[in-house]
Amino acid sequence: MAQPKKKTSKSRRNMRRSHDHVATPNVIYCECGETIIPHRACSSCGNYKGRQVINTEDA
Repeated sequence: MAQPKKKTSKSRRNMRRSHDHVATPNVIYCECGETIIPHRACSSCGNYKGRQVINTEDA
């Protein structure tokens, strides 16, 4: 197999990896105060856009 002629420097290696990080998830707050992912029903109260869409025993 072919081998690299020169060692890749730390700077060049890190510049290549600059876009490989994990993005922070976008979260919003439900009416009940829980954090939820946008366009999803709340897992704690079952509300979505002000309507009850999932029946939960706690609600």
